[in-house]
Amino acid sequence: MSPQTWVPVPEGSDFPITNLPYGVFRGTNGRRIGVAIGEHILDLAGVAERGLLDGPTKALRTATLNDFMASGRAQWLRVRADVIEMLTDESRRGRVEPLLVRQDAVSMCLPFDVADYVDFYSSKEHATNVGKIFRPDAAALPPNWSHLPIGYHGRAGTVVVSGTDIVRPCGQRKAAVDAAPTYGPSQRLDIEAEVGFVVGVPSSLGERVSTAGFADHVFGVVLVNDWSARDIQAWEYVPLGPFLGKSFATSISPWVVPLAALAGARVAGPVQDPVPLDYLADADPWSLDLVLEVAWNGTVVSRPPFASMYWTAGQQLAHLSVNGASLRTGDLYASGTVSGPARDQFGSFLELSWGGTQPVELGAGVLRTFLEDGDSVVLRASAPGLDGTRIGFGEVVGTVLPARTGSG
Repeated sequence: MSPQTWVPVPEGSDFPITNLPYGVFRGTNGRRIGVAIGEHILDLAGVAERGLLDGPTKALRTATLNDFMASGRAQWLRVRADVIEMLTDESRRGRVEPLLVRQDAVSMCLPFDVADYVDFYSSKEHATNVGKIFRPDAAALPPNWSHLPIGYHGRAGTVVVSGTDIVRPCGQRKAAVDAAPTYGPSQRLDIEAEVGFVVGVPSSLGERVSTAGFADHVFGVVLVNDWSARDIQAWEYVPLGPFLGKSFATSISPWVVPLAALAGARVAGPVQDPVPLDYLADADPWSLDLVLEVAWNGTVVSRPPFASMYWTAGQQLAHLSVNGASLRTGDLYASGTVSGPARDQFGSFLELSWGGTQPVELGAGVLRTFLEDGDSVVLRASAPGLDGTRIGFGEVVGTVLPARTGSG
């Protein structure tokens, strides 16, 4: 049975005592590290300043999570255990309660400085759908897809926190009927509902991290919206893959859910055929029973299931480091679009509208194929927690602003 907290937690809250995700909030004292509990945030910087935690706490008195993430798994688990104790021990309430702040009284910041960003392509359903849409006369999956986790390097500097507006990107695009490419605002602006993994402990250049090393290096999990300009992407992606069609913005949740909070959400990993090469082998392959929700202008249009992803987070980590590429604290790697087999489980509007041929109904007779200026997208997700609780991730919110077409 999960411990009972003295902090009031509303029924159905994303943040029960079994969750305790980390974030960075901006209050009257500047940027502070905290953990979410119900409708509140426990100011961990204040906890550290008052000596309420055992052990080293300097990493909690900084403006980002990076130093704490780099401190390693033993420290993560120790701090989590201490926080659970102080939020459940009534005798400590008098000293801890003044350090609770309401979430609606502060603003949330990007929780960590992003070092590198890698995005994978690990949903078989999504990859098959995209192949059918982009390459209708060819095989939907490329020959290498079932042998390795395909991915691309994104742009760390354009990873933004939830609530950041997204300016419609401009670039080259060329429809099949056009004789030559043109330049201008993207007309096929899209989203990708994804799950991201945040690296805490780095590795050395030349060192390979195995699938078994996942829990020693990865600090936690965030929700990701990898905004995509499909017309720019379709023109540029041959032969080197996504570039400007992806690099303009990637939104993440302000809360990083620690791996320990997701212990109750683990499910068996996917059946993989052919059997992966040895470096991708996993003695205990697992996925997460995590369901995402995509709302477009307030209408829920999809609920993609993460458990069906073909390549696991451990395999992705092993693959991105197999050539000796070093991990850095703050590295973010995302799962790729999460899609299930049914239309109401597709994690992108490219799939939901089947390349723009099947409009999506948003209520009151409003139809959409791709995003228009002023449209807003909200991603949510939940997973089963221990003892029947529910683990939430907060929201990833983004609103589309008109393109800036001037040269200045």
